Amino acid sequence: MAEINGNGKSGSFFLDAPYYILAALCGIATGCADVLVDDLLFTALLVLASCMFLGMMRRSRPWRWVIAVAIFVPLTEWAANLVSAIKPTRAQIYGSFLTALPGIAGAFGGSQVRTVIDNLRQGK
Repeated sequence: MAEINGNGKSGSFFLDAPYYILAALCGIATGCADVLVDDLLFTALLVLASCMFLGMMRRSRPWRWVIAVAIFVPLTEWAANLVSAIKPTRAQIYGSFLTALPGIAGAFGGSQVRTVIDNLRQGK
């Protein structure tokens, strides 16, 4: 699975589209879990795991997975506030923006793990 072509640039958007869809689904699922469970640490753990998995799968530019996952958490909470009987508090919605911080660690950590695994496979 080559993700960098000969000129050092990442593959096209269409090669990464399934991963962006997966990132959006992970973010929406995490937002739903945050609304139902109301535990910011559990939400941060879900974002960390999602970003780590996506960083391992596509290691180039891992910051994009943080944005793609973390933006859907507050959007899902905002949507739940509009349509659901379960109303997240304003502090819970604002706090959901903080889930991007463990997402950064997960995405970059997953990217580094993938680099180490690839180097071990090549015998470096």
